[in-house]
Formats: sequence, structure tokens, C-alpha cells
Amino acid sequence: MSGLIGTSVPRRDALAKVTGAARYAEDLVVEGAWFGLTVRSTEARARLLGIDRDPAFDWSRAVVVTAADIPGENVVHLIEDDQPALVADEIRHHAEAVVLVAAPDPATARAARAAIRLRTEPLAPVLDLLAAEAAFARYEIAKGDLGAGFAEADLIVEGAYRVGHQEHVYIEPQAMVAVPEADGGITVTGSLQCPYYVHAALARALALDPARVRVVQAETGGGFGGKEEYPSMLACHAALLARAAGRPVRMTYDRHEDIAATTKRHPAVVRHRTGVTSDGRLVAQDIEVIMDAGAYATLSPVVLSRGALHATGPYRCPNVRVRARAVRTNTPPNGAFRGFGAPQTELAAEVHLARIAEALEVPAAELRRRLAYREGDVTATGQVLRHSVAAIDVLERAEEASDFVAERARTARARESRLLDAARAGTGSRGLHPGAERIASGVGLALGWHGAGFTGSGEKALASRAAIELAGDGRIRVLTAQTEIGQGAATVLPQIAADVLGVPAESVEPAPLDTALIPNSGPTVASRTTMVVGGLVADAARDLRAQVEARAGGPFVDNYRQDALTHGPTRVDARFEGYPGIEWDQEHYRGDAYPAYSWAAAVAFVDVDLDSGQVAVQRVVAVDEVGRVVNPLLAAGQVEGGTLQAVGYATIEEMGVVDGRYRNDRLATYLVPTALDAPAIEAHLLEVPFPDAPHGAKGLGELPMDVGAPAVIDAIHDATGAWVTELPATPARVLAAIRALEEDRHGEPVDEGVP
Repeated sequence: MSGLIGTSVPRRDALAKVTGAARYAEDLVVEGAWFGLTVRSTEARARLLGIDRDPAFDWSRAVVVTAADIPGENVVHLIEDDQPALVADEIRHHAEAVVLVAAPDPATARAARAAIRLRTEPLAPVLDLLAAEAAFARYEIAKGDLGAGFAEADLIVEGAYRVGHQEHVYIEPQAMVAVPEADGGITVTGSLQCPYYVHAALARALALDPARVRVVQAETGGGFGGKEEYPSMLACHAALLARAAGRPVRMTYDRHEDIAATTKRHPAVVRHRTGVTSDGRLVAQDIEVIMDAGAYATLSPVVLSRGALHATGPYRCPNVRVRARAVRTNTPPNGAFRGFGAPQTELAAEVHLARIAEALEVPAAELRRRLAYREGDVTATGQVLRHSVAAIDVLERAEEASDFVAERARTARARESRLLDAARAGTGSRGLHPGAERIASGVGLALGWHGAGFTGSGEKALASRAAIELAGDGRIRVLTAQTEIGQGAATVLPQIAADVLGVPAESVEPAPLDTALIPNSGPTVASRTTMVVGGLVADAARDLRAQVEARAGGPFVDNYRQDALTHGPTRVDARFEGYPGIEWDQEHYRGDAYPAYSWAAAVAFVDVDLDSGQVAVQRVVAVDEVGRVVNPLLAAGQVEGGTLQAVGYATIEEMGVVDGRYRNDRLATYLVPTALDAPAIEAHLLEVPFPDAPHGAKGLGELPMDVGAPAVIDAIHDATGAWVTELPATPARVLAAIRALEEDRHGEPVDEGVP
């Protein structure tokens, strides 16, 4: 070993990105490329009666593609075969793709799009997830005897929690360039996370042999899950136009179209009914999860699955029932987003646990410490947690690093003083009398967990492959399908290989992300890149080192270049065979849901303006345990980015939906945290190695998203005494929660002149 694991080797893509040398899809120069656009529906649900072309437009200047022109199956290949590439008969959501046009220049393409009219017959849409009857997926997790658990309880606490859409806001919108090949094949280059998802979708829609489909990742300006499934749709559109035009076609969404048409985080309603004893033991958890999938399934079944599996929070309870369903509405489909269903359900679990602690008059941090999983505990699916269990570790580090106990005492004193002043003045809990303090500070805590890799036997079924290649010229390359989307995969995977081979980090490079070159190592999702694919890379590197050293009779680092010259290229493939002891019953949702879990805690410091309800997050202490930290600088960057995304989710990121259409579908109206809004974020990384991975690493990318939002909500409660149960915690919702608390305290409505 060269000792590279745990070292912050420089990012491989940093120089190209900061100097502008990196080439994104829109930067690619493709001679003779036409420009493609999409004609979209303007109704939430309608029957498509016809497509009319304005005869005044010169149609010889453009090509037009409809569902009737698709050579293969009119489907975007994914989990379910329900989403068409283009509408053939029924429009099922606003901004659904119906017609494609392409022309030699953008102006002509826009004119062609404007010259097409859709004839439709409106149909009644389903827009409310609670009114939806059809479901794409349902799961039930059961453990113990729920009735006996509630019978044992001294206290039953109920709560309902609601979260809305969240937009990815990746830096670069969706973009693809399709080039038809002379042999009838197609090459598509673009901004994407999962090249083999796109590859499979193209082969199916175009009715092509997979060998004639080539997918190349251009430099990609972020993903967060938004470039997991949707690029398959856009790639099919660009390829259909390229085949129709007989020349390359470029399709790049502007930001408005990107927000209006692409997937979002699933809105959800989560209901908890919990039985607890007077000494603080959980004895029954009855949880209902309803997620809004939108008009098509996309990845909703697996998003719902992960959400259900994390819905209990990381806490012991002998009697559990989780019922979860992803319902169909006539709204744009929702899909993958960092956290993949867990942020929705873990928000509910954490806020609900804090409310239980309040009812028991026990500090919430202390209740978490009593209930948090330890080695040997059994989850709701019956999984025995045998190793790398660090709930208590992250909780205690977060308390220590934030001085949580002292800070909570400080805010409690301030709140009591404010209430006393308000009582004397007769002005309510906000103390809105002349000279009163208008800003209330609060400190909140949350604990979370996140399963690393695919659920259950998913990784074994995928049977991912990765390779290491010693080329004839002495170069060493890592060959995987793991895309660089800002998270550092192009740095970390070669770093793992270099560590095993005993060579400097710069001696190993990633192969281009081109399906003509790379094996299918699975998608860049589910916190699996470092743990699963990094493990395969380590295995392949170990095999390569052994082969070269056996031939050379000496250390790899001293002999690999000469070996390449004399022996020629050597490529070693590794195939995922499964982790030992993992047993999963998919039908009954029982067994080992994940090979390992990562653990996180966060402490948020907020200021709440008691006049306006505005929340300002000032500081977040984030503690994440990820097995083994391969690259500390990149890992800290993941924690900081995920935490800021969670802060936005908790406070300002609200997507309004009116008649099935996104109301604020522009960056001018969809708010995300800017540099001015970002709190000070302290990232603390803990290590409890996962023994079944060669390098001990687990997943990290999604983990910070699970705890940031509930920590903020807990801090708002600490500041105001009120619970906000719907995200984001907008000023209106904060003020409404405070008013509800005051009405409850006084037994009658309180009118303080706040609308």
C-alpha cells in the first residue's frame, strides 16, 4: 500500500474547470449539427386528437418527429414501461413531450415549434396525492405485534408531516448531442449520470442492436439525481431527430424548460402513530408514507422503497408497521434526488421523536442516546446490525463539537425571559411590545442513517464489473461507468487503485466515460460509487499487481512500465459477487436491507424573526461517519454541499403547483441558497470501517441530506416553541405555527395583526 487512502490528493478535474478548458455538451463543436426543440403539452390531462402544422410555414426547412415515427417501442426504458418518449394518445401531465422539431438554426427551430398546434380534449386530472387512488408501488414492513406494543404504551403520540417538491438546480441544464452513424447506429454525447441507462433506452426506442449504440459523457455540471433517469428521455429525442434529419442534432434545454419538464424530489405525506412508555422506550411505531410519483413511475418504486426502509429512524422498537405507497397524479413525474426518499421520511421520524421527547419532558438528545441503534440491534426488517454501527459516535461528536448542551441552556434562558416579558406586557409569546427583542435564536439536533448501495440483493443482481488496464505504453487506467458529476469519482477511484498498486496518485487515470470502452459497473447513484465500485477497483488492482509482480519478480512500482513494454497490455476485470451474509426477501421486505449503513448527526443554529417569521440558518455542525474516508477534502465538500442543499429544502425551496403546472418554474422565482444565505458549515468526518469492503469505505454523498432539514426544524422549535410540520418552513408557516401554539396556550385565538 502506498498510503494514499485518507489523503486529500488534488481533484483531477479542478484545473480544467477553473480555467474554462472543460468542455460541456453545449461547448462541443459538431459540424453541421441542427438544433432540436420540443413541443409540449399545456394541460395536466387531455386526449390528444391531432397535431396540426401551420401551412404558412415552409416545412422543408425543418424535420418533425411524432410518436408514429419512433422505429422501436415508444417507451423510455427504466423500471416500468409506462412513460412514452412522445405522447401518442393521452397527455398525462403539463409539459409532456408530444412533438419534436429540428432545423439548421435556433430561430428556424423556434419558428417550426410555434407553427405546430395540438388539438386536445380536456380530461379530469388528479392533482392531490391524498386523493390519488392508483399507485405505482406499495410496500409493507412489519415486525413484532403492533397491537401488543400499543397496549404496553403509557403515551401515544401522533403526527403528520408534509414535504413538497425540490428542484435539483444543477449548474448545467439537460443537454445532448446525437450523431447518426454510417452503419445505422447512433452516438449520443451529453450531460448524464448513468451511461448504461441511456444506452438501454436508446437501443429499445430506436430498435437497435446494443452494439450499434454508443453513449459518451461530456463534462457534466452537476446531477444530484436529476441526471439519473431524465437524460434517457432527452437522448432518445435527440437521436430520433438525428435519424430523421440524417445529421447531428443538438438539444439543450434553457432553464425554464428544464425546471418545467424534468423530475423533482417526491412530495410526501408521512403520518406517525407512536407508542412509548413513561421511561422512554419505544414500544410501537405505526407509520404511513405517501409519495407523489407524478404521472409516470420513473424511479418512484425504488425511491419509495428507500424512504420506507428509513422511515423508523435509527431507533430500536420491537413492534413496527410501515405502510408506503407511491401514487399516480397528473403532475410532472418525480424521480431521483440526493437522499432518494430518505430525507422525506427521516425528517418526519426526527421531528416526531423530538415531539415525543417533549411530551415525556426528556431532553431529545438524551432520548436519542437511549434509543439509537447499537451493534446487535435488530431493524424493522429483521436485519441484525453486526458491524460499523456509529449512531452514538456521531451523536456525541455533534453534541461536543457544537457545545450543544450549553447552547440549548442559553436559548432556553432567552426563551423563558421573552415569555416572561410577554406575559407582563400581555402581548403573546412573541413579545411584540415596544422595545421587545425581535429575533429569537434556537439550536436543533437531528440523527440519521443511510443504507449504502442498492437495497437488498440489488447489487448482487446487477453484478457490476470494473477493470484496471495497464496499457502497452505503461499508462494505468481505471475503467468504470462511474461518472464525474462534481462529487470526485474521477479522483477517488484512481486514488484507490494507486493505493493498492503502490504508485503515485497521478500515475493512474480514469478512462473516458464511453460505453464503447467501459464495462457496466452500474449507475452513479445510491451512495455506491466508493463502497461498491471502489471495492471492485481495489480487487482488480490487487490482481493486476500480483500478475505484474509474478512476471517481474519484484515490486509493481519498479517494474510495471517495463512489463508493459515486454509483455504488452494487461487488463484485469472484477465482478461484484455480493457481500457475505446478506439475505433479503424482496416479496416480504424482510432481511438485510443494506450491507452497511452510514450515520450522521447535525446541529443547526438559527435566528427567527418574530415579526416576519423569516428563518436565517447561521451555522451547522455536521458529523458524518462513512467507514473509511478516502479523500478528506472531497468528503468534506460532499458534506458541505449536501448540508447546504438540506438547509434550502428546510427553509426556502418551495415549488408551487397550480392546475398541475409548476408556478415558479424559473430561477427568478424558485429560490435556492446563495453565498449570502449559506451558513457556516463545520464538517466532521468519523471512521468506523466496513469490514466487507476492501478499503473499509461506505457511502457519503446522500447522507448529509438526511439530517440537515430536521435539525433546522428542531432549531426553529427551540427558538419559538412551535413545531413546523410542513417543509419548507416559510415565514407564513412559521407564523402560523406560532399562532397555533399561542391559541393552544391561551385556549382562544390570538390576534396580533399578523396576516
